[in-house]
Amino acid sequence: MEAAEKAALNEAFRNRTKAAALRVIRLYQQLPRTGDAQVLGKQLLRCATSVAANYRAACRGRSAAEFFAKISICVEEADEAQLWLELLGDAGIVPQERLVELKKEYLDIVSVLAKSRKTASAS
Repeated sequence: MEAAEKAALNEAFRNRTKAAALRVIRLYQQLPRTGDAQVLGKQLLRCATSVAANYRAACRGRSAAEFFAKISICVEEADEAQLWLELLGDAGIVPQERLVELKKEYLDIVSVLAKSRKTASAS
């Protein structure tokens, strides 16, 4: 893959993780002001924004080892975001149908990141 093509893919995925984080921010802003909703929401907010921030850092990594470490964090945080989304739905805090697309997006993000990590570890 050419450098320009790789840069374009990285930029597109940076935008995707940022857009997903913004969707989570909007969801958080609309959560009920109950203790359980706020605790779960803050955990989700932390993970979603961490994925976006750490992916940006991974793209600026100074070495293959640094890239691998940041991508590994992204995988863990995106997977954790899936858990908090599931709990928000399972607890009845947010209707399941409202979470379907966001859950799918984080499933896709985990998949892309896990493949990227696997490729990086093979290098």
